Amino acid sequence: MFRHVDTYLESLIEEERLAFYQAVCDFGEKEIAPHLLAWERQHILLPDEAIAAMGAMGLFGLTIDEQYGGQGGDLMDLVLMGLALGYHSHSVAITPGAAASLGIRPIQLRGNEAQKSAHLPDLAQGKRMFIFGLSEPGRGSDAANPQVTATRVHDKWVLRGEKCWSTNAKWASHIIVHAMTNPEGNPGHRSTCFLVPMDDPNVHYQEMQGKQVWLQSSTGSIALDQVEVTDDAIVGEVDEGFKVMVTTLNGGRLFIAALALSSLAFAVDRCRLYAQERIQFNEQPIGRFQRVQDVILDMDIALEQGLTWLFHLVRQYNAGTLSRESAAKVKIECTRRTSELYTLAMEMCGGIASMDEFGLIRHAHDLFVCRVGEGSNFALKTLAVKPLMPSIAHLLQ
Repeated sequence: MFRHVDTYLESLIEEERLAFYQAVCDFGEKEIAPHLLAWERQHILLPDEAIAAMGAMGLFGLTIDEQYGGQGGDLMDLVLMGLALGYHSHSVAITPGAAASLGIRPIQLRGNEAQKSAHLPDLAQGKRMFIFGLSEPGRGSDAANPQVTATRVHDKWVLRGEKCWSTNAKWASHIIVHAMTNPEGNPGHRSTCFLVPMDDPNVHYQEMQGKQVWLQSSTGSIALDQVEVTDDAIVGEVDEGFKVMVTTLNGGRLFIAALALSSLAFAVDRCRLYAQERIQFNEQPIGRFQRVQDVILDMDIALEQGLTWLFHLVRQYNAGTLSRESAAKVKIECTRRTSELYTLAMEMCGGIASMDEFGLIRHAHDLFVCRVGEGSNFALKTLAVKPLMPSIAHLLQ
């Protein structure tokens, strides 16, 4: 199936990467798209068979080094996977996407060799998943100051509290818990990350009910009832959990921007074709109206701009030169602009846009997660504007 976005990708990425992207697109068209409506209408999470198929393709191990059984790729490969699978469903794309950018990345960046050797081979094959326990019932965007605590008791750490909005919770073998360990420490040096097995008897998982977005994605609440771990469970260093979180979220924000652009790519195709096929007023296609043309062209411009900007930043990330502010800005703009254009796209198409089989309403709902996930756009704006007003940066909130 031809996607208009491919015309831009051909000039933005290497031939080998384009071939990988197209292979994932083909997988999505054959293995995912035909089943989406049934999964949604039956209110079921992504089936195990679909997860296994993505594992067989190597999608969970895209960014894992070959020595651990992965594909040896980088964030560009992950972003391309998000564009390919997110075109039809964010729920599908975020499953390997979050597994890699949030679950695996902390181990890659800050884990020790024992942790990498013990876990990365299975994670690369999709046999297991890790999740990042960051959000809490009382902490969303203020993730730097977790309410979950880890207290030193003799030679162990005791974890207490609750994490929520944890993507892939149903399928996770371990959770990386971001916990407060030194509340009196300096900002950025108060928390520690711990690797905790989900089958610990004092870990209690519950799927969060009533969610109306990312319908096929597992989103869990995880209670930690005096969970005991040793120093071997620490990811990174004691009181340096903030560093783990920040370095992990930079890449995650770029992936979220890619999901927003995948929605925009879908809307461009859906609307440009509909505008040529829908006959109204004197038996003529609605695409002849300037207002309709404006919506389609504005989406196309935003898509090309967003891809060019995003890929530039992905290359910076891979080179280790990406700033937190740049990651925040591209995530803010891609999710905001796409959401604004979706309102116009749906109005352009009329009532049919509200039908699940037309596809636009799925993306319109799922774009909400892109605006608030990986740091809400409201909170990220404060982060992004600080370099512009350095003399009062400490006052901004």
